[in-house]
Amino acid sequence: MTSRRLDGRARPDRALEVHARREGFRRPAGADEVGRGAWAGPVSVGVVVPGDGPPPSGVRDSKLVPERERPGLRDEVVAWAAAWSVGHASPGECDDLGMNGALRLAALRALDQLVAPPDVLLLDGPVDYVHPAPVPVWPEVGGDGTSVAIAAASVVAKVVRDELMAELAPSFPAFDFDRNKGYPSPAHRRALAGVGLTSLHRRSWSYVDRLPFR
Repeated sequence: MTSRRLDGRARPDRALEVHARREGFRRPAGADEVGRGAWAGPVSVGVVVPGDGPPPSGVRDSKLVPERERPGLRDEVVAWAAAWSVGHASPGECDDLGMNGALRLAALRALDQLVAPPDVLLLDGPVDYVHPAPVPVWPEVGGDGTSVAIAAASVVAKVVRDELMAELAPSFPAFDFDRNKGYPSPAHRRALAGVGLTSLHRRSWSYVDRLPFR
């Protein structure tokens, strides 16, 4: 798969979508997750059905986009996309279902929100965690770096989840969730040691075993 260069890195393109259409699919979509490695908050899956026009020029894996630029890029993706959505699985669902089960639930919720669902899902990563799915799923290793549809999904998922954690942060002021988004930052670790778990924490994760109290 070929791609152009952006800021010294490969820029995602539409080659995977073109290949899907050549295989007979008329409405491919990209999907990516965020929050897998967090200790608190949901795990989220974004889905983007690409629009007909050219994608925003800055679309790439959300981890490569400076945080201050992500909301604006998300707005550009939303304006360009034919459809988009983000589904979430709660911390309790992460505990009850395990990570793959929670990812599947979040992905199905994202798909259910689309008025016109895709007929194939281009998924970042080596594992089809959506199976069994309502549409065929094509896992693509490194897909958020090569497929513009998957990269766009990574952007909307990241911004929506980050905004959700920022909205929840005032209810848990010691944890600095507006900054760390539920990932294990120094402030987050200190708050866990001094305050213990909140309703946003995943209680089956191994870090819980090291807490002085729960």
